[in-house]
Amino acid sequence: MQVAEIIRKIQRGTIEIINTDNLRQKIQASLRSKKPLRVKAGFDPTAPDIHLGHIVLLRKLRQFQDLGHKVYFLIGDFTARIGDPTGRDQLRPKMDSRTIQKNAKTYEQQVFKILDSSKTKVVFNSKWLAALSPEAMLELASLSSVAQMLARADFKKRFEEGREISILEFIYPLLQGYDSVHLKADIELGGMDQKFNLLMGRQIQEAFQQPPQVVIMTPLLEGLDGIKKMSKSLGNTIGIHESPQDIFGKVMSISDELMWRYYEVLTEEDLNAVKRQHPKEAKLSLAQQIVRQLHSASQAQSARREFERVFSQKQHPDEMVEYTLTQEGTELLMDVLMKSGLVASKREVRRLLQQGAVTLNGVKIIDESCPASPGIVKVGKRRFLRLV
Repeated sequence: MQVAEIIRKIQRGTIEIINTDNLRQKIQASLRSKKPLRVKAGFDPTAPDIHLGHIVLLRKLRQFQDLGHKVYFLIGDFTARIGDPTGRDQLRPKMDSRTIQKNAKTYEQQVFKILDSSKTKVVFNSKWLAALSPEAMLELASLSSVAQMLARADFKKRFEEGREISILEFIYPLLQGYDSVHLKADIELGGMDQKFNLLMGRQIQEAFQQPPQVVIMTPLLEGLDGIKKMSKSLGNTIGIHESPQDIFGKVMSISDELMWRYYEVLTEEDLNAVKRQHPKEAKLSLAQQIVRQLHSASQAQSARREFERVFSQKQHPDEMVEYTLTQEGTELLMDVLMKSGLVASKREVRRLLQQGAVTLNGVKIIDESCPASPGIVKVGKRRFLRLV
């Protein structure tokens, strides 16, 4: 593959590269020496589950692996104790070590759905950051200034509004930058919201007489609502641990406009060719590709068949949660929906009933006092419950 073609492949689905000329030089040097580049991406284990928003970055890492380079998947178990201040309007609560280790373990189990384990080195930054002496930490702190930190947008806003900024938060980007020094990173990847931290890595590497890393920033993927970034706290995610059927159904629920965005950052498909397809067929193909990445080709095909059977032919799925009613027959349908786990709360049940999104044996239910009876309950478009 020619260097220009490699650059085009890397550029797809990125927001910014700092800088492209430097990236070209590093790739050329790697090809001449046959020495793989050291590509780094850091993840603070602040939540246990990985979703499609993370996959954007993981796929870019996989591209570098497929091009023959070495990926350092950095788990920030030390920096998680501080918490990344990026985009936050207040100090992040400290995490305890047990939660950090538990979340880190689940990260390790999930990322190899995308990454090649033979070309990935999982590293924990506590190994070197915890070993820094007070003198080394002071030297690191001297490499930046308060003025530089306050130029950062989120810090600047909090400072102007008189809200607390901890000195500890100033330390975070310095530590992330030192990670790049320790790993001698040639390239670091991160979301577009990480620009300040990523550039700090370049600055600190130069202070340590290392060639500055190339910074590659990926977009923040919009969630199912098509507006806000995918976030578990917003409930708009597609988790990579979810079942093939759930992933397929969720992808099919996104807007046509968002579909093209997902195609760009989550597949290698030619967008011009895809856009010549009928939108429904294009979305079916996208859902199938995403399930195949996270599960398998056979499961993706099965999920597509099931979706088309249930939603195109208006049939029920072959497999669904089953709930046994009490013999007295006095249970209310809304209580059963919660007991079975199909719906999380009474508040959600009431909202669904008001929206006409609950049916029992094909009959729309709007009355909270409706008794449960044997049959098939359908909630929204994708949730089913068999009552026996």
